[in-house]
Amino acid sequence: MKCQKCDKPATFHITDLTAGEPQSIHLCPNCAKGFLQPDEPADSAPKITGVITKQFKLGQTARDLAELDERQCPVCGVSFFEFRQSGRLGCPHDYEHFAEELRPLFHNVHGATQHTGKHPRRGNPNTSGQTELIKLRREMKEAVDREKYELASTIRDRIKSIEGGVRP
Repeated sequence: MKCQKCDKPATFHITDLTAGEPQSIHLCPNCAKGFLQPDEPADSAPKITGVITKQFKLGQTARDLAELDERQCPVCGVSFFEFRQSGRLGCPHDYEHFAEELRPLFHNVHGATQHTGKHPRRGNPNTSGQTELIKLRREMKEAVDREKYELASTIRDRIKSIEGGVRP
């Protein structure tokens, strides 16, 4: 199939629903870029952070959003504000800690809130060990920042024993 604008091979098949009836448009990559981003420079792409920010601003007052932004994961310490800015969570525990806030986002983006896809064949299905390591590393960093070096060395030894597979 050829592009409807320039007769190059069409690799983008877009269905536009804005005019009331569905309209199919067949475009090459260059024409599709111009069609999808008419007012933006060619090198800019929509960022997930914008989608996340827009999703969470809906239906929330500024005060509610400020309170939510201050919440932090007790394991890795990532705040909800950091998640909204970067689009990345800090550890597996964040999915549980921010579950209520993430559920509408997941439903909007994926159409569901339960994972139905593939799982890794290798690896540990239990993430509690990884979560504990993340928590211990954060505690060790805080101990060093507070200049409590004995506590930091004890935590370091605990981390090494967990990473080595030996429980103290």
